[in-house]
Amino acid sequence: MTVQRTTDQRRAADRRGREGEAQAAMWLTQQGWRIVAERVKTKAGEIDLIAHRPGLVAFVEVKWRARSIALGDAIDERRLARVAAAVECVAHEYATQGEDIRIDVILLAPGVKPTHIENAWMP
Repeated sequence: MTVQRTTDQRRAADRRGREGEAQAAMWLTQQGWRIVAERVKTKAGEIDLIAHRPGLVAFVEVKWRARSIALGDAIDERRLARVAAAVECVAHEYATQGEDIRIDVILLAPGVKPTHIENAWMP
């Protein structure tokens, strides 16, 4: 059963999502990544972050939860498949020098270190 959210609830969730994406981008930068794009919209969906390191482009799904216990349910195969479909639309625009590509997930919650799941999608 899907619960309809009010406009204020959707705005608050969007704001938290943007804050989480900014936190993930900062964390990735500290880990040596260069953020090349944020919130890339495609006909298949949205990619939260696109990050680059020499030889590698990561398309990153960011999930933020108010409680760390909820992180286990934050990502599933359906959501990753949607991200993968979006990546297929734009990968050629970001991996232009023969870089490897992968889909990563970053899970965030207050008071815990970010969890970085590398190569989270393997069809």
